[in-house]
Amino acid sequence: MEELQREFGEPLLTVGEVATMMRVSNMTVYRLIKSGQLSAIRVGKNYRLRRSDVEHYLTERSVNVPVIP
Repeated sequence: MEELQREFGEPLLTVGEVATMMRVSNMTVYRLIKSGQLSAIRVGKNYRLRRSDVEHYLTERSVNVPVIP
């Protein structure tokens, strides 16, 4: 696993870590991966996700809510 992190130059997160970070279920993360909305690296039977990919996904979906005075 350390070899993968060195190759990609950033921390690789598990599906569980991403789910916790996004406050969603593991199944939601798996659905996002399967639909192609969230990039992942397959390691054996498991997935690993780049922190930057998760942050990019969240940034792209951020919503600006107008402030009502």
